[in-house]
Amino acid sequence: MDLSAHITKHHYLAECICQRLSEEINKLGFPPGEIKHYPHYDEASYVLIKDPYTGEHNLTCYWYDEFKKLRIGRLQFNSDGTFYAEYDVIKTHPGKSKWFVEGVTAWGKAENIKAEAKLLQIPD
Repeated sequence: MDLSAHITKHHYLAECICQRLSEEINKLGFPPGEIKHYPHYDEASYVLIKDPYTGEHNLTCYWYDEFKKLRIGRLQFNSDGTFYAEYDVIKTHPGKSKWFVEGVTAWGKAENIKAEAKLLQIPD
């Protein structure tokens, strides 16, 4: 299967994952306009990476900042039907000043998308 076929095959699930990541960001309570970029499948760069265990090719998607220089997220579809995604937020938590939001992650399978924020406590 070529790259474009993988992109098409995973399109619906990828959109659901992006939505779930966006929901996790929004649940944190940032003021409107504070978050400039949200993950969108159609804005990713795509590459196939060979799984050393199965020999299958996994679709990996990367998101970059507006200057296309810094990678701010990744979504990988594994040959066993699972996926893992992470997307950078890099901001102080809007409601908890002693916490820093590193990003959000999502993982699972199509029928069970799990997600959570990655928080770090700011040292005193």
